[in-house]
Amino acid sequence: MRYMTRRISLSRELFRILTDVPQKDWTDSLLDRLAANRTPKEVEPYQVTARISRVALHIERMQEAAFGRFGLNRGEMGVLGALALAGPKQQLSPTQLFKGLMLSSAGITSRLDRLERSGYVRRTRHPRDRRGVLVELTPAGRKVFEQAVAADAGAEKDLVSGLSREDQRALASLLRKLLSGLEPAEG
Repeated sequence: MRYMTRRISLSRELFRILTDVPQKDWTDSLLDRLAANRTPKEVEPYQVTARISRVALHIERMQEAAFGRFGLNRGEMGVLGALALAGPKQQLSPTQLFKGLMLSSAGITSRLDRLERSGYVRRTRHPRDRRGVLVELTPAGRKVFEQAVAADAGAEKDLVSGLSREDQRALASLLRKLLSGLEPAEG
């Protein structure tokens, strides 16, 4: 019964959200042209994925501008963020970093090199594995990470300002559901 009540509530919420949406956007125009050569069933997933891609581009531009003020890019912020959230010692192995950030080992190495040259991370020998290395966030890295996040926070808020709090929660829930089919569960 609780499941059905929740489904009905989400349906009502979705209907309310949809009544406030403009009739056509750039993606609709693009998909209308694509539909000239495809079946509606083939085009339907793009109603979601094309919009997610466009939103991602807007987010990327916004974040690159905010982080760029501190001489950082999004990839470097990803590394600093992973280390900042890695627990009290703020250390991870390069393998943990590249797997968590979905990068190649070469990709993480070049990021670590740039961050180390800037004094934001330090590589040290792993205490229990003579062949291993740990990457640690330095105080300067922690400070620049916090400053860049603070600079970005206002832009992130502005980006979603066209959505009500309820809209934001509903969208977050739907995106979480989509991601749950693409990524392993945390925990």
